[in-house]
Amino acid sequence: MDAAQPLATLTEARPELPAEAVLPDELPADRFLDRELSWLAFNNRVLDLAKDKVRVPLLERAKFLAIFASNLDEFFMVRVAGLKRRIAAGVAVPSVSGLMPREVHTAILKRARELVADQARVFTEEIRPELAAEGIEILKWPELTAGEKDRMRELFAERIFPVLTPLAVDPSHPFPYISGLSINLAVLVKNPETGVRQFARVKVPTVLPRFLSLSEGRFVALEDVIARHLDQLFSGMQVVGHHTFRVTRNEDVEVEEDDAENLLLALEKELLRRKVGRPPVRLEVEEDIDPKMLELLIGELDISPKEVFLVPGPLDLRGLFSLADIDRAELKYPAFLPSTHPHLAEVETAQPADMFAALRSRDVLLHHPYDSFATSVQRFIEQAADDPQVLAIKQTLYRTSGDSPIIDALIEAAEAGKQVLALVEIKARFDEQANIAWARRLEQHGCHVVYGVVGLKTHCKLSLVVRDEPDGLRRYAHVGTGNYNPKTARLYEDIGLLTANPIITEDIGRLLNHLSGMSQETSYRRLLVAPHGIRIGLIDRINNEIANCEDGKQAGIKIKVNSLVDEAVSDALYRASKAGVPIDLWVRGICTIRPGVPGLSENIRVRSILGRFLEHSRFFWFANAGQPSVGIGSADLMHRNLDRRVEVLASITHPAHITEISELFDIAFDPGTAAWQLDAQGTWKPVTVDSAGRPLTDMQDLLINAKSRRRAK
Repeated sequence: MDAAQPLATLTEARPELPAEAVLPDELPADRFLDRELSWLAFNNRVLDLAKDKVRVPLLERAKFLAIFASNLDEFFMVRVAGLKRRIAAGVAVPSVSGLMPREVHTAILKRARELVADQARVFTEEIRPELAAEGIEILKWPELTAGEKDRMRELFAERIFPVLTPLAVDPSHPFPYISGLSINLAVLVKNPETGVRQFARVKVPTVLPRFLSLSEGRFVALEDVIARHLDQLFSGMQVVGHHTFRVTRNEDVEVEEDDAENLLLALEKELLRRKVGRPPVRLEVEEDIDPKMLELLIGELDISPKEVFLVPGPLDLRGLFSLADIDRAELKYPAFLPSTHPHLAEVETAQPADMFAALRSRDVLLHHPYDSFATSVQRFIEQAADDPQVLAIKQTLYRTSGDSPIIDALIEAAEAGKQVLALVEIKARFDEQANIAWARRLEQHGCHVVYGVVGLKTHCKLSLVVRDEPDGLRRYAHVGTGNYNPKTARLYEDIGLLTANPIITEDIGRLLNHLSGMSQETSYRRLLVAPHGIRIGLIDRINNEIANCEDGKQAGIKIKVNSLVDEAVSDALYRASKAGVPIDLWVRGICTIRPGVPGLSENIRVRSILGRFLEHSRFFWFANAGQPSVGIGSADLMHRNLDRRVEVLASITHPAHITEISELFDIAFDPGTAAWQLDAQGTWKPVTVDSAGRPLTDMQDLLINAKSRRRAK
């Protein structure tokens, strides 16, 4: 007998325990950690990986420094920018942590400054010298050999000088617009005849490598080469001094949506506005910058001195991404090749099976990147495009790769006469321009392209195939936690379900019709759908666990998400903890819940796991009196996901699949698994070695080994 109960059909939530059964004022006012500071704590865990000499190979540690830098850039461009907008608008509403916007901004700048200083120390004192010991050197100009200097002079003349544009500042030349995240040289020059000093700016071009190769294992920063040749840019002038600087600007897109027809044009205009006129939110400068030069930059950029970050060179350690690609296998994680899921492979030949035949016999739960995306989800779409019996393909697209085989398959299907619907989310942050291009390309080849529901982002991950078979039309579907991006599918950890179950495929079909048409569908049998159903559905299930616990039945809650911020869900979890329900929260990034507070959350444990793959899946497990209710989906527990996006959680009912998800929680919360643990004060404590200093089990390594040994059951 199938002991599982569908997530979307649970009916035992009791009327005496509605979501509002306990008023918020019955819980302590200080029960929430600050969201922004929690995010900075997450990025500190990324920095911890750059420091980890026991579990992380050297070039991977360098990559984590680059990831830390990239993460912090986006944080300032979006979160800090939004905070500054609220301050400028005079919004004097405290956050749920009790801090006013200005207090949050001050705390962010203080903590970010500490983290940036630590990042610089790790690079200067650990990563850089350890790379040099392995024959990978990042050199300054004086450290180059005479021959290397000659080659760089030649390269400058032939490849660098022609693309540079020095911009002087004088009464006839206003201070130039400094584009966000660009590396710039602030140059002070003097007229040798008049003695007049003048400021000029040189932008370091992005069309050239950030670190120029001198010879095998030897590199020099592009800005160092430019700085050494500034006299050629300002001939006849004396170069008095130069310093690198970098500006971070508000890069979040704001679009007023009148209707879907105008959305494309409105977004394109906003993307153009993103390139000019965006206010700065951070200024990074070399720590030895001339005070007068810094004063000039602060004044011209109209930025507060407290938003200035003094950093040892080089600025912008995202450049380490390129060094991490050096072919030195012994300094990287061991090679890993995803395998075809056993239920999607011919047992004798290990060749990919007929997808539709496989799914008619069973549902398949995929776990990427351990299970190959190419031989599962990608093959599902490609086979549907090739199959003459397939009549229609419907697909959501939030992010995809630049050379996406998914896009190519949809185009092939449309050109073959199949009905193809693509729901392209053109407001996916920082992918807007690419998604506009995909939308237009799909339209040009005959696909029906829609942009979802006005006012909401379509973030759910769904594919539906309609096939004409001897016994009638049959639908096949994929619902997942990750984007249809073959490149990130090798780097992101995600869960997905391939199914021909008529109940779930009908639900997905009705949802896609709702998104593309005029239906007002809000009720589904195997899905919870935001913005109408996920928050209330989860709170109902939490309340059901409270009732079961009070009745002496089996109770428990296990949740894995990227971020947990939503106050209503958090308060429901606090109430469950107070009732004695054991709760395990596996959170990669932001978590505003305080675990382990006596009388409030002593039954809540919070863990975070980071590693070579980006933990990205979301799944939910409820004990449900011994009949587990389990779901997977696209939604994090944040306001934007639950209120402003179309998100989907789908029920998992096959006992083997429920067991697989339960085992993942068992591994994650095993004391022998390396992780970070959150305490009641909001501090994440790394637990990576045992009492003897031996490294604890790396969960991702464990899964790599386990999946490689897996056989069809």
